[in-house]
Amino acid sequence: MDNVSASVRSRTMAAVRSTGNRSTEWVLRARLIRGGFSGWRLNAKDVLGCPDFVFDEERLAVFVDGCFWHACPSCHRPPSSNRQYWVPKIERNRKRDARTSRRLRADHWVVLRIWEHELRRSPESVMRKIAKALKAA
Repeated sequence: MDNVSASVRSRTMAAVRSTGNRSTEWVLRARLIRGGFSGWRLNAKDVLGCPDFVFDEERLAVFVDGCFWHACPSCHRPPSSNRQYWVPKIERNRKRDARTSRRLRADHWVVLRIWEHELRRSPESVMRKIAKALKAA
């Protein structure tokens, strides 16, 4: 796509529809089921930011953030090509995440953001975090 105009690239990218972060969501979903957690729903479109998992009764919103798309501080590497597009795009994602978390907390939600690499490397730790957040709520 390096040889196309910015407007063509923009239209092409706008036409791509997200199907969610399925692989990591499925890992967490399987862990929640296996761990006996209940009362959660997936991709709650009626909650600000459409969290990946929502525990309505406890008002817990769980986001599983991809390390590339949300600029994980420990493992994100900016792309080497088309930086003028990707760097601002990822920065907008980070700002939107912060704004969404702030607004949810102001509305008395507990917000838990889990990095993709955390779920891959230490799923037990992630499950403990969720259990702790649920207990505190």
